[in-house]
Amino acid sequence: GVLALQCLPTLPERGVLLATSILCAAAVAGCVFVSRRGRWVLVFSAAFMAGFAWAGWRAEWRLADALPMSNESRDLQVRGVIDGLPQRLEGGAWRFVLAVESSDAEVPRRIQLGWYAFRGRGDVPADLRPGERHELIVRLKRPYGFSNPGGFDYEAWLLERGIRATGYVREDARNRRLDAAVPGFMHAVHRWRDDVRRRFEGTLGERPAAGILTALAIGDQRAITQAEWEVFRRTAVGHLVAISGLHVSLVALAFGGLAGWLWRRSPRLILRVPARRVAALCGLAAAASYALLAGLGLPTQRALIMLAVAALALASGRQSEPTRVLALALLCVLVADPWAVLSAGFWLSFGAVAVILLVSCGRLVTDGALRSAVRIQLAISLALAPVLFMLFGAFSLAGPLANAFAIPLVSFVIAPLVLLAVLLPWPWLLEVTHFVTGLMMHGLSWLAAQPWALWHGPQVPLTLILCALFGAAWLLMPRGTPARAAGVLAIVPALLWSPSRPLPGEFRATVLDVGQGLAVHVQTAAHDVLFDAGPAYGPEADAGGRVLIPYLRAQGVRRLDALVLSHGDSDHIGGAATLLAQLPVARLWSGLEAEEARWPAPPMEPQPCHAGGGWIFDGVRFDFIHPVEGAASARRNERSCVLRVSAPAGRLLLPGDIGAPSEHALLARSPDWLRAEVIVAPHHGSRGSSTPQFVAAVNAAHVIHAVGNLNTHRHPYPDVWSRWARAGARNWRTDGQGAITARFGAEGVEIQAWREQAPRYWHGR
Repeated sequence: GVLALQCLPTLPERGVLLATSILCAAAVAGCVFVSRRGRWVLVFSAAFMAGFAWAGWRAEWRLADALPMSNESRDLQVRGVIDGLPQRLEGGAWRFVLAVESSDAEVPRRIQLGWYAFRGRGDVPADLRPGERHELIVRLKRPYGFSNPGGFDYEAWLLERGIRATGYVREDARNRRLDAAVPGFMHAVHRWRDDVRRRFEGTLGERPAAGILTALAIGDQRAITQAEWEVFRRTAVGHLVAISGLHVSLVALAFGGLAGWLWRRSPRLILRVPARRVAALCGLAAAASYALLAGLGLPTQRALIMLAVAALALASGRQSEPTRVLALALLCVLVADPWAVLSAGFWLSFGAVAVILLVSCGRLVTDGALRSAVRIQLAISLALAPVLFMLFGAFSLAGPLANAFAIPLVSFVIAPLVLLAVLLPWPWLLEVTHFVTGLMMHGLSWLAAQPWALWHGPQVPLTLILCALFGAAWLLMPRGTPARAAGVLAIVPALLWSPSRPLPGEFRATVLDVGQGLAVHVQTAAHDVLFDAGPAYGPEADAGGRVLIPYLRAQGVRRLDALVLSHGDSDHIGGAATLLAQLPVARLWSGLEAEEARWPAPPMEPQPCHAGGGWIFDGVRFDFIHPVEGAASARRNERSCVLRVSAPAGRLLLPGDIGAPSEHALLARSPDWLRAEVIVAPHHGSRGSSTPQFVAAVNAAHVIHAVGNLNTHRHPYPDVWSRWARAGARNWRTDGQGAITARFGAEGVEIQAWREQAPRYWHGR
């Protein structure tokens, strides 16, 4: 019921939720008057309606805490307290969550802010601490994230965490700190966590793997570098450094076991209260303390809830079926957090526990500890492979080997030493822990560097994933299960599936939602071309890693046959370095001057994209129609490559960032070459482009504006938008509609927007 609600494109009306709640109560009451067989039908119906209604009401309440559109992009004065650990960014900037206490306009209760030094100066504080009360002048916008096939849903991530607006602190003299430490239990916990982080940083400095120890101690995963995350992703050991069920359970096991051992030393105490009950409750208390130290993030909360249910079942003294305990833990997690079903960690954690129960419980003959551990690890790897494939489009072949030595090291050496270092401020403890962690990272880095370490695949349909899950579960059944090996047949279709491609003579073009920038993927029957690579988002993030690589891998693209970088602006080449580092490229065309190249070592010599050049892929023609060889321009935008893609069904024009001068030159040289059914608006729809003569010559049926949400340039310019509309073209924009796909096929040109294909009720809310 909860999952069904989270898959809806629009939230049901309050009347529907109220009717569902009433029907649920009626179904529960009706269980008294029906037979046993009919009772089960009512129970399941009531459970479904209860989950649906509960998730709906929770979503209604959370979405009501919204930022009015009239308050977007205007200066607002807010007063609030820093909630959680502030994140230090490059250049002395900060990112933090502010719990708003008061404001001069309507704003949500929790907002995420960045505090930057504008134009290299500003009043950015040298230090920020949890629990500080500030009065700030801010600019906010409603939750927004890029929307692309195979991409990450940032809006859902913000919704689950109750962050209902994002923005930045303005450079203003009225910004001031009111209180250094606001009273409150969680504020005190976060200040303690901040003290631990500073002590770790002071002892270890900028050493490799220092951030890993900080993450293990206080749950600050942002301390881990992108390079380290890549190693963890390729070796499938990310769960070891993200405080989750494994760490919380180990703490509970250690402290609970110690408490039970001490309790058994006293006959009088053990006669009053069973040692098993004392061990369970003491372990739960220790786990709760560790979860507080980790900041009680959502994954930690889920782990603590699961452990609490198991501990209370153990302390009850009753014989409990493990599957019932797991089901009760699932119920408690969904009641506390209905958006948990949107998280990959939710499915992986409950899936792993279910697999452990399947392969270890109810056996008449028990194996040795080592053999049992190996069997469980292999079973988890097999059973969760379809889930990992569905969620991330990849599966780590090095994962079982990496986990074989990383799990014991982290569980029994590194994590205990880290906890000791938190309690005992001895620098040598951190030094020893860092040394052991470094040894582990050397082994993991070697495995991650192997070409076979990570297997990528396209985004597989849900039906094939469900078949693969059934096949994996059937393979894990006990010996003697009929036709157990036949489970492999249910897994094979998911491994062999590949996405559909255009037929020869046809092509498909997708203008990706990369923010204020441009990236267009053109796909023919057997070839893939990328026009521009989107912007950079910061020192460690760009469109190549955040958007292009996930999208291309979801589409089953393993190499690019051609990459065109239209010109040297950062919003068009910002993701090129990451893209070239992770994906083979056969040919590189560029409108950049030599000094404008933004990657350290291009894999090949780029070819200039002069007018008259081009190629043919699968019956589809690619022609450069600008710039003219030898032509000089004072402005970089006017040197943009202009690419025309032609097929029997129609033509697509990609003009880069050209403005009015280049448009006039094209009109004077070859106006017939401009005619196209679909065009990506020149220079994102700026005021200095899309002249009336150019618009008339193109005569497009569709124009796509690649723009960022609430961009400071105000693209697309209203006059440009209306100019295209008056010429008979339908306007599309990536900031509001997500990635835009144009299909040039036998039936003509079809346009679809990704937000319309995969809508969710929280989009735009």
